[in-house]
Amino acid sequence: MDELDRRIINGLQGSFPVEPRPFRAAARNLGTDEATLLNRLQALLEQGVLTRFGPLYNADRLGGAFTLCAMSVPAAEFERVAAAVNAFAEVAHNYEREHRLNMWFVLATADPARIAQVVARIEAETGCAVLELPKEEEYFVDLRLAA
Repeated sequence: MDELDRRIINGLQGSFPVEPRPFRAAARNLGTDEATLLNRLQALLEQGVLTRFGPLYNADRLGGAFTLCAMSVPAAEFERVAAAVNAFAEVAHNYEREHRLNMWFVLATADPARIAQVVARIEAETGCAVLELPKEEEYFVDLRLAA
């Protein structure tokens, strides 16, 4: 990463312009142009430096709910189960882990009662038990890179 990549990562955390051309405004604030910013973000995603770029919604503050989930999926079934889990609109951040619980994902719903319904459907469709790990306490970690 070079100095501009670090500025982008540092500068886009915590706020993002809400206007018709947000990337143009963000680029201006970072001392670059819109095309360069978009190209750099794409490269950071492709290189795996960033795993995602997008908004984070606090579902519980919006009246909904979310929970972290884990599953133990047989290796031979992993792709099939991942596709089934990812087909649910309520699922985000699905990752494979090197652990007995090898599939981790977040469920977010507009109605807190819906969490149990979606978990039950995922279990029925995949044949795998879902371990729910609801948030007990929230911590905020702010990553800032030296320029």
